[in-house]
Amino acid sequence: MIFDPILDFFRGKAVTIPPLDGAFRPNSGLDAAKIAATLSEPDNLVVLDGVLHCSSGNALYRLAQGEAPQVVQSFEAPITALAVSPTGKLAVALETAVLLVGDEPIHLLPEIRAITALAFAADGALWLANGSSEHAASDWATDLMKKRATGSLWVRRKEGEAFHKKASSLAFPYGLLPRAGGSVVFSESWRHRLMEIDADGNVSALIEQIPGYPARLMPSEDGGAVMAVFAPRNRLIELVLQESHYRFDMIATVPRAYWIAPALSSGKSFLEPLQCGGIRSMGVHKPWSPSRSYGLVVRLDREMNPVSSVHSRADGKRHGICSAIAFGGEIHAASKGGDIIVSLADKTSEVH
Repeated sequence: MIFDPILDFFRGKAVTIPPLDGAFRPNSGLDAAKIAATLSEPDNLVVLDGVLHCSSGNALYRLAQGEAPQVVQSFEAPITALAVSPTGKLAVALETAVLLVGDEPIHLLPEIRAITALAFAADGALWLANGSSEHAASDWATDLMKKRATGSLWVRRKEGEAFHKKASSLAFPYGLLPRAGGSVVFSESWRHRLMEIDADGNVSALIEQIPGYPARLMPSEDGGAVMAVFAPRNRLIELVLQESHYRFDMIATVPRAYWIAPALSSGKSFLEPLQCGGIRSMGVHKPWSPSRSYGLVVRLDREMNPVSSVHSRADGKRHGICSAIAFGGEIHAASKGGDIIVSLADKTSEVH
């Protein structure tokens, strides 16, 4: 309501987050999944020439079943996004905001500084998500803590054409999913939602109040999609986001690894912020305890409604899922915080 800020002065205000319930009900599906490959900070998964590939640092790896990961190509900077065209051409975005399509550099405007996702439509149009016009893709935590919304969506309709901006003032768009009819579904991480932009440029919300920070989207054979969620929402972090003076003091004086902010992994240093509920009791780390990192992959139906999910909870290690893909009857998930890629059966029923 419009009067809520005034009324809150008298009645008080609570910091709340959406519960993990329904299709988001917690389980240990990711921790129980088989190991497909071990890589340092695996990021973006794609299928190229019928084989799974993944980015890790500045290298692209081929992940053939039953074989060790093989480096296919190395680049001058870390890879931030991948996409494969309908004709099999590979698009690669780098941390330096360089875009290569079939090894050919593509001119981009200076505003594009953080390419977080790429996706080809069925007609060959290339969509690009620019997470921020102020920060690089790897500096996402600063973008969140400063509560920026300078992201944008761009599209190149045909080879040789320039990119055109389709949406702006977005809070870190991180995933793209072109659909029939010219519309594109995209994730907006800092606002915890899935949005859709139609062929006329109209933007509408599909899912709001996601209990985490959504990342990349990949299509599935049944017309649905797989959504990666790279970090959980947390009451302490939500409180810090409301306290501007505290946030800016923290940014100025505390090393980034120890900010009260979402993380791809946690529990590796005693200097990390810790909520009371996350303290080990009798050597046990409670799976339901508050955590700065989490592992979550969500299965979406044709209407983009969540139908099931698999988790790595607070006591797990397969956190920071930035990309997941349905391929070969399985869902493959890249745990950037756990340095691992896991595979599990692609089921629409919930895993317990």
